[in-house]
Amino acid sequence: MLVERGLQVMNFEVVDDAYAIASNYLRKTGAIADSFATDERLLEIIVKMFQLGEFNRIRLANRAIAKFEASVSA
Repeated sequence: MLVERGLQVMNFEVVDDAYAIASNYLRKTGAIADSFATDERLLEIIVKMFQLGEFNRIRLANRAIAKFEASVSA
């Protein structure tokens, strides 16, 4: 993560990788549409978890998948 003058700057590579992993899985399971459009709910989940301190791409993707599936089935 980059920090400049006390401001937190998001590392887009981590978020992008986590989104790619999670969206690929969810598309294959049919949970989200198979299109090039970004699923805003999934992205929001990933960004919130990143902002809370989760920086591991795989863990971020797995937790986002679990939260996304839980919100769909609820």
